[in-house]
Amino acid sequence: MTQLWLPSRRKFISASAFLSAAMVTPGLLADELTLTPAQTEGPFYPTKLPLDTDNDLIVINHGLTPAIGEITYLSGKVMDAKGNPVRNALVEIWQVDGNGAYLHQGTSNRDKQDRNFQGFGRFHTGLGGDYLFRTVKPVPYPGRTPHIHFKVIRKGQPDFVTQCYVKGHPGNARDGIFNRLGGQDKMDALLVDFKPVENSRAGELSATFNIVLGVTPEDRS
Repeated sequence: MTQLWLPSRRKFISASAFLSAAMVTPGLLADELTLTPAQTEGPFYPTKLPLDTDNDLIVINHGLTPAIGEITYLSGKVMDAKGNPVRNALVEIWQVDGNGAYLHQGTSNRDKQDRNFQGFGRFHTGLGGDYLFRTVKPVPYPGRTPHIHFKVIRKGQPDFVTQCYVKGHPGNARDGIFNRLGGQDKMDALLVDFKPVENSRAGELSATFNIVLGVTPEDRS
């Protein structure tokens, strides 16, 4: 069995906080961006949040055993339609583990749950609207193509909920929720390319998913 190289949990969290603070989106875009389509929250938002809710989903607290699956650095920006960063937004994600099971008592394959996978994480965007999670590449859940759920919470604004999907996965063509988007531009906005990290000894992946929200007075402040 190949041993994975894992940066310490403290180092990962510290590095992601530095990245969020350091990356600032300068200026405005001349043209408005395509708004990210909203999608259903679904039935598997955790009924009980785990004790550990940080942005590193592959190691729980100070555990030594990582979750199974393809380790993925999932990052992006939360912006308004003009490209301005949405600062201090709370980004939440939840997804299945490497066995296709949710952190939820109603998951149909609860007996397969990976007890070393956090299943849910949170991250506050920084000055550049950036977020970062370390998780695993999603796999299919019975009846669904691989996807990751997102919720963006902003003070004084309705919560925004959507999902991102694995670009090129054959299950996308059969997924009812994805195909109800109606329009290739909307589908493209939710497709994410999971690419190998160059020179990674552990076969890690990187994925970028930018979230574009409608312009509101609070976003401009």
